[in-house]
Amino acid sequence: MKLKGDSQLSFFEAASIIVGHGVGAGILSVPYLAAHNSFREMLLILLLGYAVALALHFIIAELSYNNNGAQFVSCFDAELFSGRLKTVFTWTAFILLGVSVMVNVSAFLTGAAAVFRSWFGLPDILGMLIFYIIGAGVVFVGMKLVGICEKLAVASMVGVVGILLVSTLLRDTQPLPTGWRGINNALALFGMISFSLSAVMSTPQVVKGLNRDARRIRGAIALGLGINACLIFIITLMTLLGAGSDVTGDGALVDLSRHLGGWVSIIGYVFTLLALATSFWANTLNLRDIVSEQTKWSTNVSWLAASLPCLVLALFGLSSFVGFTRFASVIQVVTGIGIIVAYNLSRKRKGSSPICGRLGALPFQILVVLFSLLSSLGAVLTVS
Repeated sequence: MKLKGDSQLSFFEAASIIVGHGVGAGILSVPYLAAHNSFREMLLILLLGYAVALALHFIIAELSYNNNGAQFVSCFDAELFSGRLKTVFTWTAFILLGVSVMVNVSAFLTGAAAVFRSWFGLPDILGMLIFYIIGAGVVFVGMKLVGICEKLAVASMVGVVGILLVSTLLRDTQPLPTGWRGINNALALFGMISFSLSAVMSTPQVVKGLNRDARRIRGAIALGLGINACLIFIITLMTLLGAGSDVTGDGALVDLSRHLGGWVSIIGYVFTLLALATSFWANTLNLRDIVSEQTKWSTNVSWLAASLPCLVLALFGLSSFVGFTRFASVIQVVTGIGIIVAYNLSRKRKGSSPICGRLGALPFQILVVLFSLLSSLGAVLTVS
């Protein structure tokens, strides 16, 4: 059976969509919270976060696989909701997921405005408009162009990170943070790393783009999350070495570029814009499909409904870059609990597990829920 999708993706395009979803606001916010923990705790939390994310994304992929490549709302409608209030529950899930993605995308626009302000001195409103026009234009064309742009952007970002790391190590470096800073700080960091490794909304795009090939779906998810974990480590390391404790809420490489200056600052700004663009493409593509599946509107109308409110929300300036991402992480991580319940029902209905295997068994489902609750708690805690 052919899964529904507007085009097919290559293996690396699919993996790049996973990378692009998480490599934006979350990754650039991790160093701010890592600076309030020891570097040793950061490493342990990162390894734990990757293991949990891998199990969660395999579960999501199989849930979408069992429902013909559908996004979450359609999966919930088919597997989880029933009875007289089914329509109410479906629309409530649609609204909550839609709001979470919109807030998430607004964070990318806010972050891009911070880059344009620091680099060119542009007003925030103008920076947001420029970024929106370029980013939304790619999504308007469709999933294949998003996949191609994601692949090129990810390759560019890996090269840029390598250059920045070498440049940071050649300068005077600051000591890495040490010592236990408290459970609140550790949970806050775990919440942001979980959010940074979250490509849950893009996983159905991988399922559709790779057309029921379970082995390639698993590989693309594992590779994409692995690249994200490596980027989190390197970006956090070089930000802490370069900026020390002087890490603000504007995003990691904005802080690093401000300290290093010169051509290194330009490289840092370019990376930040690429990272934000990849996340913008992935999230607005996901939201476009969610809107289209639920409302049955045309692709173009769904694209406009998915992208324009994000710009309006960002223009109102309701929060800072890190504030936006922490708020969005609360909704998206809690949504994971509903996903696990829907998957449990779907797994029983199908009687097989082509993607998850043992990782989808009940004990792992329970562990994923528990860690999702911990990361949700961390997302609302105040660091000190």
